[in-house]
Amino acid sequence: MKTILVTGGDGRFANILKKIDSKYNFIFTKKKKLNINNCKSIRDNLNLFKPHAVLHLAGLSRPLDLHNKNITKSITLNIIGTSNLVNECSKKNIKLIYFSTSYVYQGTKGGYKEIDPVLPWSNYGWSKLGGECAVQLYKNSLILRVCMTEKPFIHKKAYANVKTNFIFHEDLAKIFFKVISKKGLINIGGRSQSIYNFAKKENKLVKKKYSRGEFPLYQDMNLKKLMKLIKKR
Repeated sequence: MKTILVTGGDGRFANILKKIDSKYNFIFTKKKKLNINNCKSIRDNLNLFKPHAVLHLAGLSRPLDLHNKNITKSITLNIIGTSNLVNECSKKNIKLIYFSTSYVYQGTKGGYKEIDPVLPWSNYGWSKLGGECAVQLYKNSLILRVCMTEKPFIHKKAYANVKTNFIFHEDLAKIFFKVISKKGLINIGGRSQSIYNFAKKENKLVKKKYSRGEFPLYQDMNLKKLMKLIKKR
């Protein structure tokens, strides 16, 4: 059974993984156990658990405006912390799996492929792209640009004019196990649709709202590479 060390072990997606029986031995770590901003802490955990791979889920995500209010925290966790992991994993040739975001794309045309240029529209997107840059230097890695959210949809309103690939954590976990052995860069998400159409399937009470510039309208990704990889299994 291959061991996978997970950073951010108390996060939303990690909690979903804990409920799934798999052929992998996941070791979930919290910040007190594995501090991505402390290289010694990273080394100690790698030496202790001797993982085949590290699944990097730790970092700063929501609320999005926090990345504007506290750029130091955003940079420290999402860019420097990720770079520390790359450095330590590369010394031992341990595979690194990095969860990035669809927000690295500009969001003005939609249908973004993995090879398309990136231009984040928010500080959060920039911070995740900063982490990506470090991971891209290390070839024994897998970068997943995901568009995920928790179930049920937690907001009372959803954008009817913003198109994305939102997928629930539970559904993403099923896809994750089909690509976990891959390397490189993969877009992961669900069917392209408005956030409102996605949300109303699980929350009939959700109301429509419209982006007036705060969110770009076409954030959806091209998932052909993902579909091709899944079909090969």
